Amino acid sequence: MTERNGLKARAAVAPQAVVFDLDGLMFNTEELYQDVGGEILRRRGHQFGAELLDRMMGRPGKIALQIMIDFHQLDATVEQLAHETDEIFPAILDARLQMMPGLPELLATLESAGIPKAIATSSRRNFVTNVLSRFELEPRFEFILTAEDVTEGKPNPEIYLTAAQRFGRPPEELVVFEDSENGCRAAVRAGTIAVAVPAGHSRTHRFDGVRFQADTLADPRIYDLLRLPTR
Repeated sequence: MTERNGLKARAAVAPQAVVFDLDGLMFNTEELYQDVGGEILRRRGHQFGAELLDRMMGRPGKIALQIMIDFHQLDATVEQLAHETDEIFPAILDARLQMMPGLPELLATLESAGIPKAIATSSRRNFVTNVLSRFELEPRFEFILTAEDVTEGKPNPEIYLTAAQRFGRPPEELVVFEDSENGCRAAVRAGTIAVAVPAGHSRTHRFDGVRFQADTLADPRIYDLLRLPTR
């Protein structure tokens, strides 16, 4: 078998599992984070601009907050800003949290096809549990990996390599859905089949190495990749 034919054969293997990022991919929480960050900075006489947002997006919470502190040279600690975030966020979640387009249908179709799925997010576990519980989604996933489950956050590939190990599958058999450049870099470095599903500001990100850039989670190319019937 030639190398070219070998590549085709490997590409023909159907993906065996799916991993979802959470913020900005499953839920509109990235835009809600921007509102929280904007309020934190407004209190200190600063604005939450596009450059800072790019640097923070997809990063674990503590790292993202340290980036904010360094960017604006704030007289605050990560712990102080995390505490403010926890105070501000609940009311915003209550009023504005939504699932991203195509998520309910894709989850149901994966379940009908018997394809296992998991979540790998840079958020803290208590936040993830809070968000998922509002839609009774947590029991529908094989496992959930959060910032507390890894040493190195995205764009390091650790979280997706860990997901592959938990599934008992090689990374190349996993499809990963990510909305940010940092998240896609992690998925690509891990050797998974990365699909970018940007929203809002992340549509300007670079997604080098991904299989393709989807419009939403309802994109027909996602269903083709996973060999799912279209709805």
